[in-house]
Amino acid sequence: MREWGSDALQRLKDMKKYMVALRLLIFSVVVFGLSVRVQGAVMMPAFSLPTAIDGAVVTSEMYRGKAMLITFFATWCPPCLQEIPTLKALHARFQPQGFAVVALSVDEGPSRAVAQLVKRAEINYQVLMADRKTTQNFGGVVAIPTSFLVNRNGHVVKKYPGFVPHSLLEKDIVSVL
Repeated sequence: MREWGSDALQRLKDMKKYMVALRLLIFSVVVFGLSVRVQGAVMMPAFSLPTAIDGAVVTSEMYRGKAMLITFFATWCPPCLQEIPTLKALHARFQPQGFAVVALSVDEGPSRAVAQLVKRAEINYQVLMADRKTTQNFGGVVAIPTSFLVNRNGHVVKKYPGFVPHSLLEKDIVSVL
């Protein structure tokens, strides 16, 4: 039986240290990198998109004067599906105060799967079918979910790459109402 040399043991110990550091880095990014404050007065890009349910066109102009959470998602994205209960609760709670959640699906092809999800999950907020132009206008959304908090003046104040905990969204929404 071959025994480990002292060099191999030292490398193993060093590797463990790197793994601990890597885990700490990933944890920090997840915990502290949940939202990115948008610098300056960045206006929300205008959009005109069909709903997933019936194809009726909805425009960003319809939300003038409201605070909004715009979220890009897909039906095949587990973290996106995990956010739905939070988004439903926040929409219901803050809608009377002039707030709306608007979800933009990046699913390709017909909206049938998205419409089925809206019905099955009993989604109470607007779900639209995003196009490539819209994702580019929002800064080239490359990962989902990605959400944008918009104040009543139409300025994007925060960007959230990835899943966002309910408590953080709630706190940030209150700050723009």
